[in-house]
Amino acid sequence: MLIDTFGRVATDLRVSLTDRCNLRCTYCMPEEGLQWLAKPDLLTDDEIVRLIRIAVTDLGVTEVRFTGGEPLLRPGLVGIVERCAALEPRPRMSLTTNGIGLKRTATALKAAGLDRVNVSLDTLRPDVFKTLTRRDRHRDVLDGMAAARDAGLVPVKVNAVLMPGLNDDEAPDLLAWAIEEGYELRFIEQMPLDAQHGWKRDGMITAGDILESLRTRFTLTPEGADERGSAPAERWVVDGGPHTVGVIASVTRPFCRACDRTRLTADGQVRTCLFATEETDLRAALRSDAGDPEVAEIWKKAMWGKKAGSGLDDPSFLQPDRPMSAIGG
Repeated sequence: MLIDTFGRVATDLRVSLTDRCNLRCTYCMPEEGLQWLAKPDLLTDDEIVRLIRIAVTDLGVTEVRFTGGEPLLRPGLVGIVERCAALEPRPRMSLTTNGIGLKRTATALKAAGLDRVNVSLDTLRPDVFKTLTRRDRHRDVLDGMAAARDAGLVPVKVNAVLMPGLNDDEAPDLLAWAIEEGYELRFIEQMPLDAQHGWKRDGMITAGDILESLRTRFTLTPEGADERGSAPAERWVVDGGPHTVGVIASVTRPFCRACDRTRLTADGQVRTCLFATEETDLRAALRSDAGDPEVAEIWKKAMWGKKAGSGLDDPSFLQPDRPMSAIGG
């Protein structure tokens, strides 16, 4: 198993399939984009499936989340999902996406074995969406979410980041819309993972701000720690149920003590935390003909060295050099 010195066991694997994205969200990357990873640096489909197999069959991973960049840009995505669905034991598989390509791919992904999706949508206003993402694709995201729901990739979870002066007034509207559409809404505090290092703690929209805004229209009842488990989102029951809303407060209410995640970048590096400043290279082991036991041992040693927390509450915190698009959410 993937255990660390604090007794945490990693059973949830996040796999970045590409660093590329077809949006340019202001909290993630600059308008001109980034220098993408060269194709030879990326893990091949076979390498990705092999690492997931090692994680599932040898290291106790039970959940696999495919991320990016934008994972729907990975040409072999459906085949990767299908091959992983055939593993024994079969992991539960999900996908975090901006939703633009879901209308085209949702049915195929469901047939391949994907269980559900998380879709990023920060606003209900097309003009604000264009400002936030620098692309006019709002309708495509809404259509993609509906296609995922209709294909049975449920629950469709919606991830929203609120930004000062742009969409910070939309929390109640987003929740009302999500309830009407049958989606599960989760707000995420903006994190220091933007490529341009423009994140500032002062002025960010906090979990407290979000909850205060929601309570102007809804009655929220805490779901409780027992229900939360190791999930990153604190959840509240809305107006007595059955609907819930979540808040992922990575900055102001860190949940590191219950973390059960391990991460693979698109170029085959193990990351023990989103905010880690160090990585462990599995790609080199794969390409030097290392056997599965050797690869598993490298992975275990990496996780054994996981730090107690993200360090976000430390005044000396340094933002990782690699942005969210390269790390995987």
